[in-house]
Amino acid sequence: MSETQTQTPSAEGVKLNGLYAFKEGMATVYNDKGEAVPVTVLRYETWKVSQIKTEEKDGYSAVQLAAVPKKAKNASGAETQHLKAAGFESGAQYVKELRTEVPADLKLGDSLSIDSLAKGDVVKITSTSKGRGFQGSVRRWNFAGGPATHGSKFHRRPGSSGNRTWPGRVMPGKKFPGHWGDETITVKNVVVVDVLPAEGVVLVKGPVPGSKNTLVRLVKG
Repeated sequence: MSETQTQTPSAEGVKLNGLYAFKEGMATVYNDKGEAVPVTVLRYETWKVSQIKTEEKDGYSAVQLAAVPKKAKNASGAETQHLKAAGFESGAQYVKELRTEVPADLKLGDSLSIDSLAKGDVVKITSTSKGRGFQGSVRRWNFAGGPATHGSKFHRRPGSSGNRTWPGRVMPGKKFPGHWGDETITVKNVVVVDVLPAEGVVLVKGPVPGSKNTLVRLVKG
C-alpha cells in the first residue's frame, strides 16, 4: 500500500453531492434501538480536484477528481501534465468525475471532504460486480433445467434457440451461456449508516456489488 493510501483522510475540504470510496468488506453495527444492522465498510482515500468542467466550456457541469499517485515509469506525459496542478507529480491511478454544480470557490488541488456524505443520507451506489467467468445458461440466467432421471437427455442445456423458416435466425437478446458478472451495477436508495472521518470510513446499509478494493461511487439522491 502506498504512502497516500495509508494517510488518514481529512474531514476538511470541499463538499460535493457525493464521493468515491473503496470496498473493504462487510460488518455488523448496532443502532440506537439495539438492532443489528449489516453494513458494508468503504475505505475513503484522499481525492483531489484535477479539473473543473462548466456548461460554457464543456457542455455540462462536473468536477474531475484524482486519487492514489502513480509511479513515474507508469505515467504518460499527457497525464503527468494534466494532473500537475492538482498536486500529482506523475499522474494518478484513479481519475473520475462527479456531475454536480461547481462551487464558486472551488480550485484545482482542493481535497474532497469525506463529510460530503453524512449519517442518514440516501445515496445511489455504482460499482463493478464480481466476474465469474464463462457460465452455462442454468447458472447465468437461473434456468430450471430438465429432469435428472428417467433416461432424460436434457439436463442443463439452454434448449431451443432458433425459429422457423421466417425469421430463420436467433433473435437478439436470447439468453445463452457466456461471461457472467464483471458488470456495472447501480443500487438505489442505500442508507449511509455512519461516516467516520478520523478513520476514513463510510458505512452503508446492506451489500455493495464487487470484491474487496472495488471502486464505489456514492451520489446523493
